[in-house]
Amino acid sequence: MIYLHEISDFPIRCFSCGSVIGHLYAKYLEMLKNGKTPKETLDLLGIQRYCCRRMFITHKSLIGEIARFQGAVG
Repeated sequence: MIYLHEISDFPIRCFSCGSVIGHLYAKYLEMLKNGKTPKETLDLLGIQRYCCRRMFITHKSLIGEIARFQGAVG
């Protein structure tokens, strides 16, 4: 099961080429949890460009850390 906080801060578009990739992140996480490697998963999802692949492999969710400071500033 994939929780919303795991996917809510993943970018909708690739920062480099602008390709829409956000809709694939939940599938990516699910396939990783089922034992596939990141390479296999990205190949199956059809992510070919290395800039888009980087977006998946290097993403680190910060929602949990940011939420601790809600209301602390401003």
